[in-house]
Amino acid sequence: MYGAIGVELKGRLEEVREAGTFKTELVMTTPQGAHVEVEGRGEMLNLCANNYLGLANHPAIIAAAHEALDRWGYGMASVRFICGTQELHRQLEERLSEFLHTDETILFSSCFDANGGLFEALLDERDAVISDQLNHASIIDGIRLCKARRLRYGNSDMDELEARLREAADARYRLIATDGVFSMDGYLARLDAICGLAERYDALVMVDDSHAVGVSGPEGRGTPEHHGVVERVDIITGTLGKAVGGASGGYVSGRREVIEVLRQRARPYLFSNSLAPPVAAASLRALELIGSSHELRERLHHNTAHFRKRMTELEFEILPGEHPIVPVMVGSELRSARLAAELAARGVYAVSFSYPVVPRGTARIRTQMSAAHTIEDLDFAAEAFAAARARLD
Repeated sequence: MYGAIGVELKGRLEEVREAGTFKTELVMTTPQGAHVEVEGRGEMLNLCANNYLGLANHPAIIAAAHEALDRWGYGMASVRFICGTQELHRQLEERLSEFLHTDETILFSSCFDANGGLFEALLDERDAVISDQLNHASIIDGIRLCKARRLRYGNSDMDELEARLREAADARYRLIATDGVFSMDGYLARLDAICGLAERYDALVMVDDSHAVGVSGPEGRGTPEHHGVVERVDIITGTLGKAVGGASGGYVSGRREVIEVLRQRARPYLFSNSLAPPVAAASLRALELIGSSHELRERLHHNTAHFRKRMTELEFEILPGEHPIVPVMVGSELRSARLAAELAARGVYAVSFSYPVVPRGTARIRTQMSAAHTIEDLDFAAEAFAAARARLD
């Protein structure tokens, strides 16, 4: 039986290669960081990690994980409601709630799972979900799993969002779902306007703030803090795998009753292993570091502003914004892949993003700043971009 489908799959893969969208994986031989050793390439400047605050290999984070490994063990071998809850898990949930200024928090094995379990547990065919066009794949998939009516509005188009809210006026409950930061573009959602419309049309607001917690807002509490709408957002989902230590794990934080229903009904929570104790302990330490000092966040924002300025001076097309996601727009999938290859040859690790991750014809090199980068690193990267472009031209 496999013979026919095997031939067909080979054909599909060849089409992907010809289109310039085939994705390869470089193998690192060192821990995550601003500079990494890559198999067959030597040391490279890493410009594509979600390691915004440089905590993925921070000594305090590693020490916390080691201590937890010795005290709490390697893994739980259980889901939470059976025998998979340690003090660490409760402490992390309480600390996240305190940090985000929410009622309660529930941990998941990833934010993908958090979004995958959220909508089905809360909504049914009497309800409606209104989703931003550029929302993360995990939100899209989570919405597909529930029976609620699905509506979509153009990215941050408040007129279209209002039209969809009116269209769903007959629904029992309406939930607006949006990324806090749209990960392919670095744009921040217009949460102030979204919350205003939600209050006018009696809707709930859900924000996936994976790329903002630890990064945005005066205290690093994310886009609700950045926009001054902390008390007006009902549900926040997020990850521990980016600024908060960079390992794994996700969460839903928000209204008390929402979290309790998820503990009873969210399938990824009920059927997936608990977060590993070393990850939980290291995430607690990361939150402590984020909450106790502005230094890493300030360095990150300084690095971001510097790199955006340098790339603009070199006349690259950079999507506007302030977030440390800095997309360098290319357009052609083939040219973007070749540009990434030229950068790699010059010691810069920066990946081409193309279809289906982004729409066809909008391929880009998504660079990401880190507090672990130096200004010299970023100047080196900008010069490598210029040399790579000249080589292609």
